[in-house]
Amino acid sequence: MTSPVAFTSPAGGSKGSPASLQHAYLELREPPSDGSTAKPSSNVIGKIDFQFNPKELSLAKTSKWKRETQAKAKKAAPPEFLGPDPAKLSLELFFDATEKMDDGVVKSVEQLFTCTVRYGEAKTPPWVIFYWGGLTSFPGFINSVTAKYTLFTPAGMPVRAVCTVVLEEIAGEKKGQNPTSGALAARDVHVLVAGDTLQSVAYRAYGDAGRWRAVAEANDIDDPLRLRPGTRLLVPALEELGNG
Repeated sequence: MTSPVAFTSPAGGSKGSPASLQHAYLELREPPSDGSTAKPSSNVIGKIDFQFNPKELSLAKTSKWKRETQAKAKKAAPPEFLGPDPAKLSLELFFDATEKMDDGVVKSVEQLFTCTVRYGEAKTPPWVIFYWGGLTSFPGFINSVTAKYTLFTPAGMPVRAVCTVVLEEIAGEKKGQNPTSGALAARDVHVLVAGDTLQSVAYRAYGDAGRWRAVAEANDIDDPLRLRPGTRLLVPALEELGNG
């Protein structure tokens, strides 16, 4: 059984020009050394840029049920809900090196495949988060990569490829979480300027300066007094904050 995954509007509306182009990318995070799944590391170890933005995104979330037959009554008992499975995000990356005719496509595909093996001494591959403008995905890992090479040089080197990537949620659904909020949430993006504080950002987004902690947590900010102008902050949608 597949439940729908909703897109929500960014808090406070979009601040960019509709014509402005923002490229999607995958951010690679160092996996926790203890193998935990509670929170992604703030240590960014790499980035995979989309040469061309995706034409579509496919989101899926399933739930598990258990059905048992009552022997005496010879009929099925009411199904028991066992919980949700991790959300999955499927997307395509298109790489093209026909302008330079170099090995750029080969290197990009190799970088994707590297994300499916263990990172260093860690127990798991890198954690991956998909970003596109104000959209951000769940922390996940790359479940699968399928690369299709569609154009080659006379020497046989691939210069064009389409890669299908499946990103799977790591932590799964938390207790009390909105079942649609764990897949792909729309968030506002704020670039810090001189004089900005987390309180002022929260007030601008929610009308409540007291919600600054939500902004700090979303951006792994440990010291709210050390903010650098030019830093790009993700501002969670109001729907993600619940009643807190």
